[in-house]
Amino acid sequence: MPTIAETAVTTALATRVAAIRAAELVSPEASAAAALPLFMHVGGRLPVRPADRAVHDAATRSTIRVRGRDLAAYEWGSGPDTILLVHGWRGRASQFAPIVRELRAEGFRLLAFEAPANGESAGRRTDIRDWLAAIDALQAREGRFHTIIGHSFGAMAARAALADGVAAGGLVAIAGPSRARFLIDVFTERIGARPSTADALAARFARRILPELADPWPRFDGAANPLPERMPLLVVHDRGDREVPASEGIRLHAAHGDRSRLVLTDGAGHNRVLGADATLDAVTAFVTGGPDGVDRTAIAVATTTSASATA
Repeated sequence: MPTIAETAVTTALATRVAAIRAAELVSPEASAAAALPLFMHVGGRLPVRPADRAVHDAATRSTIRVRGRDLAAYEWGSGPDTILLVHGWRGRASQFAPIVRELRAEGFRLLAFEAPANGESAGRRTDIRDWLAAIDALQAREGRFHTIIGHSFGAMAARAALADGVAAGGLVAIAGPSRARFLIDVFTERIGARPSTADALAARFARRILPELADPWPRFDGAANPLPERMPLLVVHDRGDREVPASEGIRLHAAHGDRSRLVLTDGAGHNRVLGADATLDAVTAFVTGGPDGVDRTAIAVATTTSASATA
């Protein structure tokens, strides 16, 4: 049975959605104006899972100053090669605990941050600019990353940062959308809004976040703006992901040809995929041996690691 607080949240959300759909009777622009605050809302903070607590508590803590705010930052290990972990929307660094355990044992140093309104970083609002600025700040402090590993929204942000010139030896994109416009479309579909509202919301969001760009959407599209030439990519996605469908991962993989490897899991969903055996095997193989390392690794579940997956 839901609590009083949960019922209040559900009622408030239903009221806001009803207002957005009612505004469509006026114009798509009116509906988009009503929808934008809800689209940018982060939601309640994700707690640290009990299984991740030991890794979370073992981290060396620091802060980084990003766009006028102090963000929580974490460090594990002391190896010569540094891997950056980039969490998703309403995520936190501790979600990478299984990957931290695996890669620290391989001798890597791992870094992570938490965007505003996520994890232990203060704030109530955030957007993609905070992810990009945090990655830039850590690059300036640390130098070139061995690999960047991103989950969900963080995978999209990491890919955009690398396409913009952040230096790293490769990218692991786990359960990530291949394009930012997907986020607009799925949001409006879930609240029952019309395609015209989606278009108006996309335009309003772009003016709000990146007003200096006439059309920012290609910048955040992994097919239109792929990784730098010869940079290797590992895409991991669960076939049953209900948040970001596997077709998004397949699309990103297809855009990068022979330098990309694709691992599809079954039954891990959107978040649990971070700790799936197949994910850990593939990520470890990739960061230690590149795409060829993935090819040589026996993945324990049904997977695809070649361009034939796009068929």
